[in-house]
Amino acid sequence: MIDGMDWLEHAAGIVAHDAPNAYAAVVPPIVQTSLFTFESYAEMEAVYRGLKQRPAYSRGLNPTTRIFEEKVAALEGTEDALSFASGMAAISSTVLTFVSPGERILAVRNVYPDAYRLFETFAKRMGIRVDYVDGLDEAAVKAALPGARLFYMESPTSWAMEAHDVGALAALAREAGVMTVIDNSWASPVFQNPIALGVDLVLHSASKYLGGHSDVVAGVVAGPSSLVARIRGETHPYLGGKLSPFEGWLLIRGLRTLPIRMKAHEASALTIAQRLKAHEAVEGVSHPGLANALPLGLRGTSGLFSFVFREGVDVVRFTDALSTFSLGVSWGGHESLVVPGAIVRAQAAQPNSAVAFGIHPRSVRLHIGLEGVDLLWRDLEAAIAAATL
Repeated sequence: MIDGMDWLEHAAGIVAHDAPNAYAAVVPPIVQTSLFTFESYAEMEAVYRGLKQRPAYSRGLNPTTRIFEEKVAALEGTEDALSFASGMAAISSTVLTFVSPGERILAVRNVYPDAYRLFETFAKRMGIRVDYVDGLDEAAVKAALPGARLFYMESPTSWAMEAHDVGALAALAREAGVMTVIDNSWASPVFQNPIALGVDLVLHSASKYLGGHSDVVAGVVAGPSSLVARIRGETHPYLGGKLSPFEGWLLIRGLRTLPIRMKAHEASALTIAQRLKAHEAVEGVSHPGLANALPLGLRGTSGLFSFVFREGVDVVRFTDALSTFSLGVSWGGHESLVVPGAIVRAQAAQPNSAVAFGIHPRSVRLHIGLEGVDLLWRDLEAAIAAATL
């Protein structure tokens, strides 16, 4: 397994170079077409019988999106990948491929809120049982795994930013005969490769760090060819969440700077997290990099973390006083963003949703962009001062 700066060099090589392109273009072209024609009856028959793989209709396979998929598979150190029109399309297609009515999903607590809503609404409507477990408690995970069809992981987790020992959890699932899926959006392939840790399938909201410019909504799943082929054949074409060629091209562009951007996000976010931890107005900071050590397999940290204000700080006044940070959902782009936990709690579809999300009412989630530490810290300091008058 490659780690540290050697891995960054390895990743840079994957994302920087392509096979020869049409017209000797240094950037792959956007193949913006809905369908592809055939030279003969025999060729068309071979494709539709599955004897030959080549594009026929862009809902299934497109040359531009295929380049993106191949790069993600290479970055994750696995055989294949499949792209989608959103992260939730990737999650729902993957889950529905492998879990049937009457079966059970085990998920770590504090998963991405919309994944939780999918489990609590659509999955349960289909007769799929979903249980939640503390991913930091390996004994509890081991006890909860028997009888599950799928173990859904996320590490670090949303809002609480709990970093799990992914390899240990994957080993427990394998012993119990349970399939594993993990959302790796937070760490990106630069800082974590779950396949190498024993996980079966890896999901990404490609809207986040893989894209990196806040101009595309997309998702991707990566893993062994046999598993990806099932998603490609059983759910992807029929749920219809395909990625467009132009968005695939934007994602290829984003991947080229991924290793460099992730190191910049990591350095700035860790500095700001340390300063917030020492601030008298802050009760606590949830950032994996503040722990004594990262779990095995997590090589670094990203720009997303959360913190909790002490009582007496007006969170509404704080957010409204920010000028460089913008109020906005999502993360992973060049810009710095803030989301108050109270807003997400208010959005919760069910009374116990906020508990499942692990969101404190005085919490704030920050995404640290690329504007520079000093500028961002001045903005935070001024807003905290305005909120504690």
